[in-house]
Amino acid sequence: MGESRVRRILLGAAAPVTALIGAAIIIVLLLLAAGHNPLAAFEAMAGSYSDPSVVMGAINQTTVFYLSAVAVAVGFKMNLFNIGVDGQYRLAAMIAAAFAGAMFMSSLPGFVRVILTLLIAMLVGAVWSGIAGWLRVTRGVSEVISTIMLNAIATALIAYLLTKGRLAIQQGNNVSTRPITAGGQVPNFDVGAGTPLYSLILLGALVGVAYWFLLNRTVFGFSIRATGMSETAAIASGISVKKMMFSAMLLSGAVAGLVGMPELLNGSAGSYSLNFQTGIGFTGIAIALLGRNHPVGIVFAAALWSFLASSSNALQSVQVPKEMVAIMQGIIVLLVVIAYEIVRRAGVVLEQRDVARQLAVADTTAETTAAVNA
Repeated sequence: MGESRVRRILLGAAAPVTALIGAAIIIVLLLLAAGHNPLAAFEAMAGSYSDPSVVMGAINQTTVFYLSAVAVAVGFKMNLFNIGVDGQYRLAAMIAAAFAGAMFMSSLPGFVRVILTLLIAMLVGAVWSGIAGWLRVTRGVSEVISTIMLNAIATALIAYLLTKGRLAIQQGNNVSTRPITAGGQVPNFDVGAGTPLYSLILLGALVGVAYWFLLNRTVFGFSIRATGMSETAAIASGISVKKMMFSAMLLSGAVAGLVGMPELLNGSAGSYSLNFQTGIGFTGIAIALLGRNHPVGIVFAAALWSFLASSSNALQSVQVPKEMVAIMQGIIVLLVVIAYEIVRRAGVVLEQRDVARQLAVADTTAETTAAVNA
């Protein structure tokens, strides 16, 4: 392993480790300032994982967070800020749930029903994200603005469609799409922990592998990374920047469409209702930043986020507000962004020193050669 590779690995690990240590120090100071015992708070959070069902719940939530973060990361690789993942996955989940619960679907084999549901979700997510991509490449509209507006439109559209007589039925005091019958859902893994493990964790792993392979082993992935690094250089090498932008937004939306599938096909929901989990798209932004848009880094970031969130209720046993976890998460993201920038600048300085050292060696060699020839 070369010196430069070792340095890259160390610099890559330095940022998150430094940020987590700094976040822990700040959180301890905040707890002390609020009159709470930091040790008791951390013990309560750690103690909550003595319950296997809490652990399984955290792992299941990690799967959902991971899919959301990968959807955001695809855009980040192109310097595109797809802030519309939240609207994309909610609209995709609602349409896919209505499709999966339709009467004609019950006559199809279970495997076909599940595949069609996933494809519908990906298609809806890609189309909704593609609108922002189309506006960017044809009209120069910032994807940040367009995706924020599309989130609001998605919320209104869901409210319109999720009514009796359209795509919803009355379920007690709630309104939801028609329940997906057993053949249309995916069996979970019973690991004997009280809470089953989502079988669609395999889907999350497949998406992660596909994301890595696409970016690192295909011409399309190289074009995305090259365009994200420098549009000018990409154009000079013959890459269509507009095509890459639009493609990246479509791909980001397709992955976003899968975010709600574990809850829909593995979870207890079985349909899309007013109680369906929201806000995951915005969580994905923080996790993608924390994981540096790397498929493996995002796994650890999603797990950290999920395990912190799952232990929040345990804080109430020691009279610490559970909102303290949200503060912890915010501090971690803020410090990670700062740490990554510091490490990036340190890396640039080290590279400049390497270049200067190599130039000095080259000059010395040239002078020696000239003296020998003379």
